[in-house]
Amino acid sequence: MVMSAASAGSETPGRSRQDVLETLRAVEQRVLWLSTAIVDQANRVRPNPEGLKVGGHQASSASMASIMTALWFHHLGADDRVSVKPHASPVLHAINYLLGELDETYLGTLRALGGLQSYPSRTKDPDPVDYSTGSVGIGATAPIWGAIARRYVDGRFGQAGHGRQFSLLGDAELDEGAIWEAVHDPMVAGLGEVVWVVDLNRQSLDRVVPDIAADRLQGAFTAAGWQVLTLKYGQQLQELFTRPGGDALRVRLDAMGNPEYQRLLRCTPEQLRDRLPGTGSTREPISRLVADLDDTELHAAVRNLGGHDLGALLDAYEAIDDTRPTVIFAYTVKGRGLANEGHPQNHSSLLTEGQMRELAARVGTDLDNPWGRFPEGSAESALCLRAADRLRRAELPAQQSPSVPADIGRTPSGTGTTQQALGRVLLDLTRQAPEAAARIVTVSPDVSSSTNLGGWINKVGIWSAAERTDWFADDAETILHWRERPTGQHLELGIAETNLVGLLGELGATWSRWGQPLLPIGVVYDPFVNRALEPWSFGIYAGGRSILVGTPSGVTLAPEGGAHQSITTPSLGIEQPGVTSYEPAFALDTEWCLLDAMNRLGGPDGSSAYLRLSTRPVDQTLAAVPADPVARERRRRQVVAGAYALRRHEAPAVTIAAMGAMVPEALAAADRLAALGIGADVVCVTSPDLLFRALQARRGLEDGSHRILDQVFPADRATPLVTVLDGHPHTLAFLATINNVPVTSLGVTRFGQSGTIQDVYRYHGIDTDSVVAAALDLTD
Repeated sequence: MVMSAASAGSETPGRSRQDVLETLRAVEQRVLWLSTAIVDQANRVRPNPEGLKVGGHQASSASMASIMTALWFHHLGADDRVSVKPHASPVLHAINYLLGELDETYLGTLRALGGLQSYPSRTKDPDPVDYSTGSVGIGATAPIWGAIARRYVDGRFGQAGHGRQFSLLGDAELDEGAIWEAVHDPMVAGLGEVVWVVDLNRQSLDRVVPDIAADRLQGAFTAAGWQVLTLKYGQQLQELFTRPGGDALRVRLDAMGNPEYQRLLRCTPEQLRDRLPGTGSTREPISRLVADLDDTELHAAVRNLGGHDLGALLDAYEAIDDTRPTVIFAYTVKGRGLANEGHPQNHSSLLTEGQMRELAARVGTDLDNPWGRFPEGSAESALCLRAADRLRRAELPAQQSPSVPADIGRTPSGTGTTQQALGRVLLDLTRQAPEAAARIVTVSPDVSSSTNLGGWINKVGIWSAAERTDWFADDAETILHWRERPTGQHLELGIAETNLVGLLGELGATWSRWGQPLLPIGVVYDPFVNRALEPWSFGIYAGGRSILVGTPSGVTLAPEGGAHQSITTPSLGIEQPGVTSYEPAFALDTEWCLLDAMNRLGGPDGSSAYLRLSTRPVDQTLAAVPADPVARERRRRQVVAGAYALRRHEAPAVTIAAMGAMVPEALAAADRLAALGIGADVVCVTSPDLLFRALQARRGLEDGSHRILDQVFPADRATPLVTVLDGHPHTLAFLATINNVPVTSLGVTRFGQSGTIQDVYRYHGIDTDSVVAAALDLTD
C-alpha cells in the first residue's frame, strides 16, 4: 500500500481549510518570486563578459508554482520521489531554499560553473534532486522505472519505503514517443505508486499548441489502465458557471481553441467583454454574465484554471487511487502571475528590471534583497519548517556490493560464441559467487531466449510483483520455463529499447536511492543500441551504473542483412562518458570483461559498461590461453585493460590489430603472410575505449595508466598497422598514433547485405584476403 503525507488538517491542527489555503497561497507567491529571481539574477545581475544570454525559463516555472507548492508543502512524504520537468528547475531550487536544503549563496548561480544546473541533476546540483531531467520524455518516464526498481529492492532486501513516484511534466512533452512506450508497457498498469501531473499550459517552445488534445490524451491514458483526474477550472470559474449564463460560458470555454484562449489572456478588460462572449448563441447570456463583473474580477476569471487552484490541487492529490497509475491533467497558464503570462513567445523571454520590480511589489518582496525569508514565527515560516521536518529522509547505511571473482577458472574449448558465454558466466556465478549472483538482475525487451539467457532464467525465474501460474510447467517440450514470482531476477519488458535502458538506469541507481546495490545487466540486439543510447546515457548521467549487452552484432549477423547489421556501435563505446566498452573475441575474454564490469557497479565511484557480443562460432583454442597461472593472470589483466598480443613473430614487418569476430581472419591472414615471408604480430583488441584512454593518459590529457600500450604495442616492435573490425573502421584508426606508424583501417562503412559470413565479409572488405592485401600494401 502506498502511503503519502497526511492531509493539511492533521498537519495544522485547529486551522480552517481557508487559513491553510491562504498560507499556502503566500508560500506559492514566494516560490513564484524566488524562481523568477533565480533566472533574473543569472541573466540581468550576474556579470556576463561574453554577452551571451544565459537563459532560463521564467514562464515555464511560473506555470508550475501552484502545482509544486501544493505538492511539497502539503502532500509529499519522505518516501516519495519527484521528477521535475526540466524548465521548472528554478521552482525546485526555490522550494529547496525555503525548506533549508539549499544555501542562499547558490541562488544567483543558475547555469554558472559549479552552480545550479540548467535542468535538475541528481549528481551535479547542490540541493536534493530525486530524478535528473532535461532530455524530453526520459526524465518524465524515469519514476515508472524507479517504482519497479523500488519494488524489486524492497521485495528482496527491504528498507526501500512505500512512497509514491511523481512525475511533473509539460503537455508538449507528451509528444515524445518514449512517453507512450512507457505508459503502455504491460508491467506499468499495476504500479499504483506512479503519479504524473501534466502541466497543461497549451504551449510548446515555439507556439500555442493548435489543437484541443486533452480529450485524446485522457483517452489514451484511460485505455492503458490509468486513473485520469482533470483540473480544468478553478473555484472562481466554477462559481460563475452556477450563475445565469454560466452554462453558456462553460460551453464557450470548452469549445474554444487554444490560440483563441491564449489571446484572451493578453486582452484588456474592455476587449474581454467584446471577445469572450463570442459570436454565436452564447454571446448574449455571456455578455449579461460578465456585465456583473468588475474589471478585476473579469481579468482573474479568464485565467482561473484548475492547475493554479490550490484547493483543487489538494483535493486531486488526496483522490489518487493507489491500485493503478494516476495522471492529473492540470490546466495552467504559462507565465501565470508574470508580465508575459500567456504570450505565445514567452518560453525563453525574460522580465525587464521594471517588470521585476512590479512583481516584487505585488508579492511583497524586494528586488534589491531578493532572497528574504518569511518572518520567524509567521504562519508561512511555520509551514516551511513543518514541511522540511516531514520531508527529511533518514540516511540509509550504504551496503557494499559483494565482490565478483575476477576469474571463474574455466578454460573453454571447442567451438563457441561470445553470446553463449554471457549466459554461461551468469550461471557459473550462481555456483561460484552466490552472494554476488543474488544481486544480479537481468532485463530484456522480449529477446531473452534469443540472446542466450534461457539457462539463467530457468535458474532464477522471472520477477513479478505477485506469483503467477506457469501453465506450461508440465509441458515436456517446454525448454524455457517462465516462472513469474517476487523472487525472480529477470525482468521482461515489451519490445521497446527505451523502456529497457530506462529501467536499467533505475536498477543501477538503487545503491544511491535505498542503499542497496544491484548488478543490472540489460540485453538488447546490437543494431538497436543506437535507439537506446540517449536514455541509457541519461541514466548514467543520473548515477545509474549498469551493463548493456548488445548482441548479436555487426555484419557477422550475415543472413539478416540491411539495418540489422550494426556499424557505428563500436565507436559509441569510446564516445560515451561513464562507460567502459568491450568487444571480446573469445568466450574467456567475455567472462573476464563481464566480471570486471560487474565489479565496477553499485557505488559512487563506479561506472557502466557496454559489451558488444557476437553469434559467430569461433574455435576457442585460437585464444591460446596460457596454462601457467601467472601467465594466465597476466593475460586476464591485459584483456580487461583493452588488448593483448595473441601472436608474436620473431621479426614482424606488420601488425594486425583485430577486434571481436574478426580475430579468426586476422590469424588466418598472419599465416598467409608468413608463407609469403612477411612476419606479422596479431593483437586482439578487447576495448578500444580503454586503449584510447591509455593514449590520452600518456599524453597527459587525463588521469590513468598507459602501461597497456607499452605491453601490447611496444615501441621496439612498432611496424605498419592494419586494423580490422566488424564495425566502422575509424574505431581503431587511432591505434596508429601510439607509435606513429602507417595504417590501413578496415571495417564496415555501408549498409549491410544478406549472405554467408564470408560473402558479406568479402563485400565489405574485411575478409582474410582484404587483410592480406592491406598488409602487403603497407610492407611493399
